[in-house]
Order: sequence, then structure tokens, then C-alpha cells
Amino acid sequence: MKRLATPLIALGLAAGLAACTQREQPADASAASDATAPAASPATPADKMAGMDMSAGAKMAKGNGTVTAIGADSVTVNHGPIPEANWPAMTMAFKASPEIAKQVKVGDKVAFDLKLENGSGEITAIRKQ
Repeated sequence: MKRLATPLIALGLAAGLAACTQREQPADASAASDATAPAASPATPADKMAGMDMSAGAKMAKGNGTVTAIGADSVTVNHGPIPEANWPAMTMAFKASPEIAKQVKVGDKVAFDLKLENGSGEITAIRKQ
């Protein structure tokens, strides 16, 4: 009896384990996941930010571009790629102190230093080119 029980127990455990690891999947798993996903919205400029590094923690970066708008505490720049931030070329508003914002005017070609933190940038220095 002992000789028969051991293989039967092992076989039962193997069958049970196999049953636990197999899950019923729909014929088209991607279609099932799409059914539960929210409907896609039209493309927006924010979509350009997909895939960009938005990790927390401050780091420094440098960029070049053309000033397109100036606010009391911001400067908008049409900039080239910023590799340190993993950002493609785009037009983006950056925080800037009033002193920095006063150094430039719309249309100026500039080089600038950024402090990157929490997915956004703050211009810490700006130079006309």
C-alpha cells in the first residue's frame, strides 16, 4: 500500500499545481484588456511628454532654444532635445525668477540651465546667444 500511495500523492500534487498555474485566458487577451481600458482621448501636446523621464529628485540640465513667451515667473522656450531629462524638442514653459525673466525678450535665442525636479524644470540661468 505504501508503495502505491507515494506515487499517487506525487501525481495528485503535480496535477493540483498544474491546475493552479493555468488560468483561463480569452482567445484574444489584448482585446479583453482593451475592453476594460478607458476610451482613448484625442492627442494633446501633453502626449509629447510620454516616455520622458519624470523621476523625482532634483538634477541639473542644459538646453538651447528660442524664447516664445515671458511671464512674471516663467519663460516659455521652443527648445531642442534635453538629453539629461530625456525630453524631445518641444515648446515648454519653465518656472523662472522675475530677475531671470527680465533678462530676455520674445524671439531671443538662448542657452539655459535647468533644475529638474518632479517632472518639471526651473530655469536657474539664461544667456542670450
